[in-house]
Amino acid sequence: MSAPKKTTRRSLLVASATLTSLALTAGPVLAAPSPSASPSATPPANMSSVGGARLAQAGTQVNLASGVPVLPKDLTARSWIVSDAESGEVLAAHNAHWRLAPASTLKMLFADTVLPKFPSTTEHKVVPSDLAGVGAGSSMVGIKEGETYTVHDLWLGVFLRSGNDAVHVLSAMNDGVKNTVAQMNEHAEELQALDTHVVSPDGYDAEGQVSSAYDLTLFARSGLQKKDFREYCSTVTAKFPGETKKNKKGKKVRGSFEIQNTNRLLSGDSDIDVYQGIAGVKNGNTTNAGATFTGVAERGGKVLLVTVMNPEKNEHNEVYKETAKLFDWGFKAAGKVEPVGELVPPKSAAQPSAQPGATASGEAGGAVGGGGSSAKPVASATAASGSGGMGIALAITGGVLVLLAAGAYLVNRRWPLPDLVRRRR
Repeated sequence: MSAPKKTTRRSLLVASATLTSLALTAGPVLAAPSPSASPSATPPANMSSVGGARLAQAGTQVNLASGVPVLPKDLTARSWIVSDAESGEVLAAHNAHWRLAPASTLKMLFADTVLPKFPSTTEHKVVPSDLAGVGAGSSMVGIKEGETYTVHDLWLGVFLRSGNDAVHVLSAMNDGVKNTVAQMNEHAEELQALDTHVVSPDGYDAEGQVSSAYDLTLFARSGLQKKDFREYCSTVTAKFPGETKKNKKGKKVRGSFEIQNTNRLLSGDSDIDVYQGIAGVKNGNTTNAGATFTGVAERGGKVLLVTVMNPEKNEHNEVYKETAKLFDWGFKAAGKVEPVGELVPPKSAAQPSAQPGATASGEAGGAVGGGGSSAKPVASATAASGSGGMGIALAITGGVLVLLAAGAYLVNRRWPLPDLVRRRR
């Protein structure tokens, strides 16, 4: 496969943005339902008000005014949300806190929780117990017992092929599925993702496993502050290690095979083009959840996050089509529409004990396993190449400085989103 013509590398120059916890000051926050609750058939009349009172209400929430574009009229998703990834402003939402089955979009929380634990070069030989409990009909990347894989290989399997086998191997490395699920639930609480209850780390349908469009957006926003997370979720194609076999001469050889990202806004499909400015994040599809997707895209200096859950319209790639429509609306509405809420910061970012001017470590800059990120600016960086010349250039023009102060989450970030050289015009 020949590499498409590369476009000029671009950097995102983002001014400081102050996120205040409006929901905490405007009135009492409605607690999310019991974590063991199953998804409801219809949106509850009152949902969690984390992020703002408007987000607790059922139905579409948007402040239409003169100069603000009208929302697309043919949206069928049970829940969706459009937000500014940098400022945290929620531009519009529909049943944002409706607790629904998340499918593999839950892998964003899995990655955000487990990615920092293992250097990408760590090798692991797969044993039968590593793959125990993988659900029937799961999406698989093709991991074989007795073969050795690097952590980098495994994460490519998680993000590109949504491989439940890769999730279970990484969970086994992390002291097991039970321990990993407990850590994911703990991390969700730290992120104030209170609609979420994890039962299976891979998002496979399980009784009591729920999340929401709001929470999935929090997971994506947190994950995107990690360099490796950005690399994996934006990779289009890669080579994955195959099975060791004997060649005609009797010598053991191990080949590889190509895997492609199943995020169709990133890789394209017969009925949908690559979305201009797309840079990840994660898709999912199960019987209970239907199709789910969270995406991040940059255009005209704006970085938006859109999450769409379970479109009712039964059309091929409908979840991506509705996501693209919401991205289009968001880029037109940004700077014109009054927000209906906000993406709240993690609990640790709003602790009174934090001092202004303090820096957050290990969250955004360096690759996993490098001993944490430095608070010093990073002059430049490049990242992994995919197969067929479809590499990804990560242009990092500045470090990440996170200032923590009581009641505020101050961010001065040049978001180093991947420069998608494959972007189609």
